[in-house]
Amino acid sequence: MTSIAAPPTTVGTVSALRRLYFVRSAFAIVWAVVMFTMAKEISPVAAVLLVVYPLFDVAAAVVDANASRETRSPVLLYVNMAVSLIAAVGVGIAATSGIPAVLRVWGAWAIVSGLVQLIVAVPRRTMGGQWPMILSGGISVLAGGSFVASAGADNPTLAGAIGYAIPGGIFFLISALRLGRTAKEA
Repeated sequence: MTSIAAPPTTVGTVSALRRLYFVRSAFAIVWAVVMFTMAKEISPVAAVLLVVYPLFDVAAAVVDANASRETRSPVLLYVNMAVSLIAAVGVGIAATSGIPAVLRVWGAWAIVSGLVQLIVAVPRRTMGGQWPMILSGGISVLAGGSFVASAGADNPTLAGAIGYAIPGGIFFLISALRLGRTAKEA
């Protein structure tokens, strides 16, 4: 039986994505744990953390775009960068208006970035480790709709939006582990 080695650029992309996914996983889980202590109101620290999350997404998309430039067009990652940058500014502004406004912006961002994540992950399936990203993108779209809807609740909190980061972190961890398997097989 013959095996065909993966092209070096694919192996490099897999390795870079694996490292990125580990970092994203750790960031999401630590961020969520810290934010859970502030879910009932928007303090100045909470507002900063709410802005930092989409900014971290921008940085991660930059790393992803650089890592995958040789294997795929990074156009959708550029879209994600722009959307996440707009979301960071929007969340910062919304934080001055209260939790319902933050939930609306956060929800809109989750919907759009989830769609982008889904669309980016589907062609990457052949690399391995992308099914969790596909699921995460789909769940993000659904969760975003839930955040927008919950903004109209009697006493909305940020708990749902914060809890959204934990499954995302878990999905990134699973993808990183799966990509490790892919790299060993290459």
